[in-house]
Amino acid sequence: MNAPDNPAPAVDLLGPAEIRQLADKLGVTPTKKLGQNFVHDPNTVRRIIGAADVGADDHVVEIGPGLGSLTLGLLEVAEKVTVVEIDERLAGELPRTVAWRAPQAAGRLHVIVQDALRLRPEQITGPTALVANLPYNVSVPVLLHFLAIFPSITRVLVMVQAEVADRLAAEPGSKTYGVPSVKAAFYGDVRRAGTIGRHVFWPEPNIESGLVRIDRHPDPDWDFTDRDAVFPLVDAAFAQRRKTLRAALSGHYGSAQAAEDALVAAGIDPKLRGERLAVEDFVRLAHSTPDPEQESYTR
Repeated sequence: MNAPDNPAPAVDLLGPAEIRQLADKLGVTPTKKLGQNFVHDPNTVRRIIGAADVGADDHVVEIGPGLGSLTLGLLEVAEKVTVVEIDERLAGELPRTVAWRAPQAAGRLHVIVQDALRLRPEQITGPTALVANLPYNVSVPVLLHFLAIFPSITRVLVMVQAEVADRLAAEPGSKTYGVPSVKAAFYGDVRRAGTIGRHVFWPEPNIESGLVRIDRHPDPDWDFTDRDAVFPLVDAAFAQRRKTLRAALSGHYGSAQAAEDALVAAGIDPKLRGERLAVEDFVRLAHSTPDPEQESYTR
């Protein structure tokens, strides 16, 4: 997305000193329970926003804004920023932080105090992008929840644990390919967009972080409402990775033979394991109807 012809004045982003100042003011001690690690490096903030291609016509949703490092950067380039924060202290301070560091952008910030996993679609109108440093402990469920309830989101750029980033962007057949890989790919093209070191956070986490970008499929071969049929198949296929699909899906279909019949109808070898199937295969399987005249692979 192109930058605006008349960009807004640069926002005064937060550095290490300001992060500590705000934390002391609020009496905030970052907790592992909430997955709180605050970014204090302005260059990292602008790198994240650049990787997301945020522009002047975007309505960006940010989850877990914390002390506002990324929020300020988003307000520098986006038309509107809606943040979802579960911590009432942090949510209450954020408008004051914006008024302090970017008064010209204060009117473009909207704050929702809520658990992101309980957010309803009617609470935010027309978001176009999701950009966030996601809480590590709930990153995948939150990501999938927002992709499901906001079809208007066309781009995602999230920072997660490096291991989670690898799983989200994994290709079929790889050791890291699994449930998160398939479910993310159901919504869009997923790729790694970089690695973030520990030193840009306060406190420093014990692990590296990774950036993941998702570009929603503009015209997929399936309807996004198909997830109710597709996702249970994905869960079942990977519940016991070492099993063949015939065995792994036997509980879902009621018997191993019924699973085999559905797989054959979808043109999938029942002897394969779930890690060999792309999202398109799972969609095809969800829509398959066994042909009573068709021979199975193992009969």
